[in-house]
Amino acid sequence: MSSPHIFSCRIYYEDTDLAGIVYYANYLKFIERARSEWVREIGVDQVALKAEQGIVFAVRRVEADYLSPAKFDDVIAVETRVQDISAARITLTQDVSRGGVALFRAVVTLVCLGADGRPTRLPADIRQLMQR
Repeated sequence: MSSPHIFSCRIYYEDTDLAGIVYYANYLKFIERARSEWVREIGVDQVALKAEQGIVFAVRRVEADYLSPAKFDDVIAVETRVQDISAARITLTQDVSRGGVALFRAVVTLVCLGADGRPTRLPADIRQLMQR
């Protein structure tokens, strides 16, 4: 596995449900934001990648485990690690925690799609950036 990328964010009122805990689907938003920041920070411009090569990343599968609730005003950290990269697929683990307490864990499989919406090979330069 690669070294982790860490993305931190605060839980706002809008993220919570009537019980005052984070609504379960919002964890998917948090890990999506973390993946977007990771890709940006390793030097991949997704807008340019789409415009110049017609390539986009799409979520194919998410395995999610809800371990403990986050609450309003918590600061959480999303740790993203590359688990595996193949020709057109990237598998990541994403762990959400608060002060070292595990809250949520996901294994996310992304696929690389071409302009026609079909799987396409991940460019070698991007694969190298992701494997660092």
